[in-house]
Amino acid sequence: MAKIMAVVTQKGGVGKTTSAVNLASVFGELGKRTLLVDLDPQGNATSGVGLDRRQVGTSTYDLLMGHDEGAQAAVQTAFENLSVIPSSISLAGAEIEMVEMARRESRLKAALAAYRDKYDYILIDCPPALGILTLNALVAADTFLIPAQPEYYALEGMAQLIATARQVKRLYNATLELEGVMFTMYDGRTNLTQQVVAEVKKVFPRKVYGTVIPRSVRLAEAPSYGRPINYYDKNGKGAKAYRALAEEMLARQ
Repeated sequence: MAKIMAVVTQKGGVGKTTSAVNLASVFGELGKRTLLVDLDPQGNATSGVGLDRRQVGTSTYDLLMGHDEGAQAAVQTAFENLSVIPSSISLAGAEIEMVEMARRESRLKAALAAYRDKYDYILIDCPPALGILTLNALVAADTFLIPAQPEYYALEGMAQLIATARQVKRLYNATLELEGVMFTMYDGRTNLTQQVVAEVKKVFPRKVYGTVIPRSVRLAEAPSYGRPINYYDKNGKGAKAYRALAEEMLARQ
C-alpha cells in the first residue's frame, strides 16, 4: 500500500514543485512505483514531467469533483516508474465549487483510495496556500514534507503551517505526521543560512534532513524542458542532491 506524502508550504518560490517532481522521479529511478499528484492550479508539476496541461484530459479536478473518469486519471510519464495525475485549467475554480460540497475536506482522500494498492509512494504537490486544496492534501496524506529556503521568513511560514497541520490532525486526520523539513536554495557560506538551519533543528529535532539542495542553474532549467533533474542533468549537483535526499528519506523509513 502506498505511502502518501504531501509536499506543502504556503510560501511560493522555495522549490516546492521542483522538490515534488524530482523526488518523485528519483523514487521511480530507485525502483519505487511512484505517483505524482499535481494539486496546484498552476500545473507546474504537470509540465515538469513533460505534459502540456492545456491538453490534459482527466485531471485532479475530476478527482475532487468525483467524476467517474477520475479513477483512471493517472498517466504514465516517459520516466521510469513514474506516473502523474495532472493538473488542468479547471482546477483553478475547484475551491469555489467545493464550498457547498459535503465532506469537501476529504474528497481527495476518497479518490486516492483507488490508487493506493498500485504504487509504493504517492507525492502530492500542493498549491502555495493553506486553502481547501491543501486541506484536502493534508487529510489524504500519511505525512507532509516541508521544503524551506533558509531565510528568516521561512520560520514564520513554518510555524503557521505546523499550526494548520495540528488542526487537521485534531479534526480530520489523526495519523498525520511531519515527514521532515528539507532546505532548498542552500548557500552554506552565509551566517543567516547557518542560523536559520540551527533554529529549525531546535524546533524539529530529528526531522531536518542532512541533505540540502543547493542553488543550481540546471535545476532551474530542467522544467522548461519537461524533464526531472535526474534525466536532464543526471551527473550535476542538483541531481546528486535530490538522489541523496531520496536515499536519506528511504533509509529513515
